[in-house]
This record gives sequence, structure tokens and C-alpha cells, in this order.
Amino acid sequence: MSIGKTGPFAFTFVARRSLATLLAVLLVASAISCKEKRRSQAEESGANAFRTVTINNVEPRRDVSGEIIDAHDGCLQFFQRRFYLYGTAYGSNDGYGIGNRYRVYSSPDLGQWTFAGELLKDQPTGVYYRPCVVFNPNTRKYVLWYNWYPKKWNGQAGVAISDSPVGPFTIVNPNVHLSHSNPGDGSLFVDEDGTGYFIYTAAGEGYTIRVERLTSDYLGSAGRASSILAAAGEAPILFRRDNAYYALCGPRCTFCPEGSETQVFAAISPLGPFITRPGWNINRRAEYDVPVISTQEIGGLKVPTPSGTFTLHPQTNTAIIHAANAPTIPAQETWVATIPTPEEPVYVWMADRWGSSPDGVRGHDFQFWALLKFSPDGEILPIRNVARWYIKRAQ
Repeated sequence: MSIGKTGPFAFTFVARRSLATLLAVLLVASAISCKEKRRSQAEESGANAFRTVTINNVEPRRDVSGEIIDAHDGCLQFFQRRFYLYGTAYGSNDGYGIGNRYRVYSSPDLGQWTFAGELLKDQPTGVYYRPCVVFNPNTRKYVLWYNWYPKKWNGQAGVAISDSPVGPFTIVNPNVHLSHSNPGDGSLFVDEDGTGYFIYTAAGEGYTIRVERLTSDYLGSAGRASSILAAAGEAPILFRRDNAYYALCGPRCTFCPEGSETQVFAAISPLGPFITRPGWNINRRAEYDVPVISTQEIGGLKVPTPSGTFTLHPQTNTAIIHAANAPTIPAQETWVATIPTPEEPVYVWMADRWGSSPDGVRGHDFQFWALLKFSPDGEILPIRNVARWYIKRAQ
């Protein structure tokens, strides 16, 4: 089945041809030069002073005052030689009420975290989730996108800006017009050329997941969106490694203590076309069968979902139908952080372990961080359930 052409590459998806081989063909010509470029950029930025830190997945992360860090379903960024952890603070509420707030913590080294304040200025009444902050090199502003519900469950995407990574952020549009209706979970991605993208779930269209290009100021949609990556999905993430773009998502999982799987898609353009295969799921127990991948190039495709049936639009579409959700790690993905190291950047998968706190407080739920491993051909390998691991971090 032909799945399209992007730039100088034209490729065909053949059932018997592995995804690893496809990625190898697409990336081998430029992988070495791209790594050398990034290593040079890291040296120029001065990010060459490092020490080793322990990442602990079995104890709650605390700030310098000893308080448990309450920042969930957000992102971790590295701005101006400092780390910033953004997330939703749930406190002791159940997560469905109007008490949710956005917080940021900062750290020089991924070990010592300081609470830096709440993000949104003059926050309207509503239910808030999924904050994501990026820096815009065109406007020199920090841009926050977030998912909120002024009325349950009428999802909207809001956007706010600040001159500082810790805010406060001023809302410039509480209801961004996107190409598809009722946006739910979403996250931002900024490419190396400064172009911004938003990957999100369209809850009004069967919880389908797409990538949408942003305007140059990142305050709205440029009107270009990818085809559907997955149906009945949630918690989408988009990131780049070398010259490959990876999109991750899982089945719907609202504060689920069992966690969710993580299906992987790959492309050579942020807007796709994205390719995947049933077995490329980095958080699914091996003893379970892989989910069904249903693909159709022309015409509509009826896809069953937990809430009914919907029709994919006539184009090249891929739907993942999960017969059973069987994650290896009892966590739901929220972000893939790019961390500078002495050799080259490393990629850290971050996920929330809902229902994990011993005291039952939502804001005390643990996070699980895993170092992503890649095969020589560019495939992301399955995540391992490790209690502790180590990383060389900037100091």
C-alpha cells in the first residue's frame, strides 16, 4: 500500500518489510552528520559540565523544602542551562474538579528542585489538564498550551505567553481554533527550524490523534494537519531524534492505576505520513497479543471504540484497536524529554503512575522516568521496569 511522498523520499509500506528496515533506508544518509551537528551545538552552548545523578522511580520526588513535587501530565524542558518541570497540581482533589492548578519547578541539575510558582495569571474557572511550555525563537516568548474544560466535557485548547519560563503566563486565547473538534490531551513540539506543532486528541471525532502545524508565533493553528495516527487514543507526544519524528500515544486511560500502553509511530516529516506496525508498542506486556492495526487507503473505515463507532475520513488512515490494555509499566505517558549529556542528547520517557501514592492523595502520585533505548535502525525498544537508573546531567 502506497503511503506517500515527503521531500526527496518516496516510500511504500509492504507488509513483509520491517519498520526497522524502512527507518534504516530513510535515515542512514544523514544520521552521522546530524549527530555531529548536535554535539557541536551542545559544546557551543556551554552544556559540557556534567555529573551523574540517580533517577528514582520508587520514591516520590521532593523539592528542596522536602515537599512532594505535585506536577503531573506536563513536560520537562531545558531553558537557559536550567531544567523546568511543568505540570498539573492536583493536591488532594480527585482531578475532576475546578481545583486543578498549573505549577512549575526548576532545577540546575535534575536533582535539586525548587517550587517556582503557579503558571496562569487570572485563571478562569474550569477543569485544567496537560500544560506544555516551549520557547519561541521568533518572538522570544515562552508559550504555554493547555487543555481545559469551562464546562464538562467541552474541551478547549488554551494558549498563554510569558517573558519568563516560570511565568506568570498571560492568556491570549482561551479557545484556539483547531482543525478538529473538542480537543483533549495535547502536547507541543518545536522542530530544529523553529516551526511549532501541536499533537492532540480530537475527542469530538472518536478520540482521533493528529499533528497540526502552528503559526510562527505559536499562538494558533496554521491550518495544516496530518491524517489520523490513531483512534480512541490519549496522551500523545511528538519528538525528533536525528532525522526521524516519533509520535507516541496510548489507549484512553483516565487516571487509570493500571497505566496505558504506548504505541509508536514514525515519519520523516512532522505532519507524516506516519507508519507503524502492531508490535511497535514499548509499554505492552509480551505475553499479550498485539493490538489490531487496521489500515485503509481509500474510502471510510468504521472503527469500534469504547464509546461507539465512528468513521475515519477518506484518506490513508491507521486505527489501533486494543483488545486489552496490558502495560508493562503501570503508568500513562506524558512527555519525552531531551536531556543534554557529554556525548549526545538522551531521551527520557516520562509517565504518571496514577493511584500510586501510599496516602491516596492524587497530588502525591509518583512519576516513572525511563531512559529510551534505540536499535541501530532507529526503533524505540520496549521500556524496562527499573527502580533506579543513572544519567549524566548538566550542572
